[in-house]
Amino acid sequence: MDSHIFKKAANRLPALAGITVIRFNTRGTASPQGQSDGEFGDGLTERADVISAINYAFEELAVGTLWIVGWSFGTDLALQHATDPQIKGLILLSPPLKTTTEADLGFWKSDGRPIVALVPEHDEFLSPTQARARFAGMPNVEVIESKGAKHLWVGEPYVHFVLDGIVKRVKPGAQTLPPEF
Repeated sequence: MDSHIFKKAANRLPALAGITVIRFNTRGTASPQGQSDGEFGDGLTERADVISAINYAFEELAVGTLWIVGWSFGTDLALQHATDPQIKGLILLSPPLKTTTEADLGFWKSDGRPIVALVPEHDEFLSPTQARARFAGMPNVEVIESKGAKHLWVGEPYVHFVLDGIVKRVKPGAQTLPPEF
């Protein structure tokens, strides 16, 4: 899926914050630009996609610090499969937590690495209240509600909220992004 939020992150974050963005589609993902190879595996076979992307970032690009940012289904993949100990933390955009199990959450709770969940006020899959309940007892998780936002983060104020949220965690002390690019 060609998410506008990831396109904007890939275009703006390197230029405005010096953050390298690697984005990819999992197997079987379709958009107007085409369809990736393979078949959708309901989060199971996509494990190989997540691990390959992580290995590519560390081995081919030699990134020093890697945060995993997932949106919607990608948040479930991050919580389930992005457990490499080299990863600094997770940023979850509109997490539906549909396939994430209590065991997956238990891993991250005991692991202790930071997780930031940016949850739209009007998300149709998981409300901020529901997210707080699912992440209860996990002191390493910060749930941040975006007033007025919906699951897709449509609208420049919401895009800015997400990109600023990423920069704040990935580059502590960095300047707030300008409202226009």
